[in-house]
This record gives sequence, structure tokens and C-alpha cells, in this order.
Amino acid sequence: MTEKQVRVWCDGCYDMVHFGHANSLRQAKALGDILVVGIHSDEEIAKHKGPPVFTEEERYKMIRGIKWVDEVVEAVPYVTTLETLDKYDCDFCVHGDDITTTVDGVDTYHLVKAANRYKEVERTRGVSTTDIVGRMLLLTREHFKRGDEEYSVGKGVSSSLGLDPSATHPFTACSQFLPTSRKIIQFSEGKEPNPGDKVVYVAGAFDLFHVGHLDFLEAAKKEGDFLIVGLHTDPVVNRYKGHNYPIMNLHERVLSVLACKYVNEVVIGAPYSVTQELLSHFDVDVVCHGRTPIAGDVDGADPYALPKAKGIFKSISSGNTMTTEKIVERIIQHRLEYEARNTKKNMIDNHFS
Repeated sequence: MTEKQVRVWCDGCYDMVHFGHANSLRQAKALGDILVVGIHSDEEIAKHKGPPVFTEEERYKMIRGIKWVDEVVEAVPYVTTLETLDKYDCDFCVHGDDITTTVDGVDTYHLVKAANRYKEVERTRGVSTTDIVGRMLLLTREHFKRGDEEYSVGKGVSSSLGLDPSATHPFTACSQFLPTSRKIIQFSEGKEPNPGDKVVYVAGAFDLFHVGHLDFLEAAKKEGDFLIVGLHTDPVVNRYKGHNYPIMNLHERVLSVLACKYVNEVVIGAPYSVTQELLSHFDVDVVCHGRTPIAGDVDGADPYALPKAKGIFKSISSGNTMTTEKIVERIIQHRLEYEARNTKKNMIDNHFS
């Protein structure tokens, strides 16, 4: 007789999906066999929490792209009920150890907790949607300090984006996240290509991992069997993107990309120009890039000159025009709304802490 599979339920806003969300879903999946994720609609989020950065369609797509997720349920109620768990045949609900409340301050999981159908996993410290929104509201200049102050919190602001240089924000930080080798192993598949697999290589910043990145990686994966993503270091990204990019540091970007179901391997701190050593080491068959401008290397050279000369370079279209810069623009345009949202979140957190 086949043993019944344990179906686990998670739900949330999943706005600006980051590695913290992915880590909670990874932990939830480990508690059962099938992970079902419910996602709130824009209307529900606006009512209880404030305006989401991403639309519900974008958020649905992002969660479907996380490798531990088996099923997605759209537009679920903000308060988790036993009826919802039963409707989707889920044994219990899982959430992080942070408090989630309605607009009236009611614990959104009080019903499933009372029925003993609730389990908790540890929230990933040092990252949250609120924190990331805060980073963009200030775009701190302290990303690229060195030495003792490499990860200190700063007050500098990019005046080119029209922000107030004297502003400060309690949620703004460069990185409170402490990376470990164990965390990378937990996110990694740990597998090598099978004999005969066609290996595809792409590289970039993949900052604030979003639906544009997701669609591009899906398109790249279709070019072969094993997808390797090269991630550039923070100073390199800053050189070709300017301002105060990247918003997410290299450690954070590594985990965000590893959580994507299309990605098999990540090169941490990949060279900006594709080298013969890289191509040989990973047995790369094809190198892909999106149909966006390619900045020259420090010496002005085309970073894809070698794969182009070898006839293994391919320009592909993701069919998606989303960029990290567009996300920042959304935040800036709705700055007052997001500041009010973050202040409200801070008051709630302080109340329950």
C-alpha cells in the first residue's frame, strides 16, 4: 500500500520575492512531500498591508519559478482558514517565526494554530521585502566600502535619482545577512552535467531577482540541458551599472539565483569577460545573453568576443522588458506610500517584539 503523501501549505504576499522567501519555502517543503503555496491578491495586500511592489501576476510567476514549489494557488484569503487547508488537501500550514497580522492586528494564522495544524520555520534573518524597499528608498552609497566598514549602514543617497541626501530610514541596510557555506549547499542541487548534456552559460548581475530574470533564464535553459549562471562581483556590477547598484550584494544574489528552478549551477564572482579557462572548465557549449546593451570591459573590449569568435554565442529574447531599474522607479514613484507601509510594519514589529 502506497503511503499518503504529506501536503504542506504556505501562503503570503511574496512581494519582491527574495532568498528569504525561498528559504522559508525550502524549509516548508522539507516537512512534507508536496508544497502548495497560496498567494494573496493585490486587493487583499493593499487592504491589510499597503501597496505591493509587484502585481499579483508577477508574484504568481515568481513563486512558480522557485524549485521547491509544487503547486500555486492564486488570490487566497489573507487569513488562513481550515477550509482553505481542507480544500487543497493540505495536512498543515507552515510559516516563518515572524508575526503576520491583518489590518486590525489579528494574527492571520490564529485559526490553524488553534486547530494544531500550524508549524513554524526559522525566518531568514537580515532580509525582508521591507528592508529591500528601504534600501531602494535611500540607495545607500556604503555598498562599496572596504575593510572594517565593508558592510556598515550608511546615510548616503544617490542625488541623481532625486532623493533627499539627508534622509535616513530604519530599514535601510547594505547587508545584515550572514552567508554560510551550509546555506549555499542547502540551495544548491550539487549535481554535475550528465554525459552528453548541452551546457549553457549566461552571466550578469541578476540584482533584485525579478520576472525579467526568470523569463530570461527559462529561455536560456531551453537552449540546452544544464544551465550555469555567472554572477559578477559587487564592484564589477557597480562599474557597469553605476549609481549605487547592486541593491543586493553578491551573497544575496547567489542564493536568489540558486533558488530558481531553471538554474543548475552558479559561478560566484564570474569574470566579466568570458574566458577560455571558464569555457573549458565547465565544458560550455553555448553562451547566451539577452537583447540588451552589453557594456565593454575595463579596457573597452567586448566581454563576449571569445564565444562570438568561436561561434557559440547566442542572443536570446526573454519576451519580458522588466529591469532592476524599473523596479527602483516603481519604488521612487510611490515613495510616500512605501514609506508609510514600512513605518506601519515597524510599529507592528515593535509591538510584538
